Amino acid sequence: MKNLLLVFVGGGFGSVLRYLIGKYLNSTETGIPYGTFAANILGSFLIGIILGLALKNNTLTENHTLLLATGFCGGFTTFSTFAYENHAFLKTGDFTSFAIYTIASFAIGFLAVFAGMHLVK
Repeated sequence: MKNLLLVFVGGGFGSVLRYLIGKYLNSTETGIPYGTFAANILGSFLIGIILGLALKNNTLTENHTLLLATGFCGGFTTFSTFAYENHAFLKTGDFTSFAIYTIASFAIGFLAVFAGMHLVK
């Protein structure tokens, strides 16, 4: 039960922060989802740091990892919104934005995880 509460609390904070970033960074004028992109890249970097610390001499406990990685980062990042936004690009025929957003999200997201893990080595 404690594990579920840790994930719940972390996820709640992550979701609220993602909402705020999206509210202030997503562009309604251009339709470019800067907020979602920022949340996903920052979340990738944070999970790299968190899991890197967890692996490094057991710096973080299982409870810390559940709260921060599973909960916070799980609530903060969003694959479903990313998929929906790409659907919207395709539906409107904006193949350039679709390609740039998809490739940049995956490439920079992976690099962010590696950078976070490398940072705590």
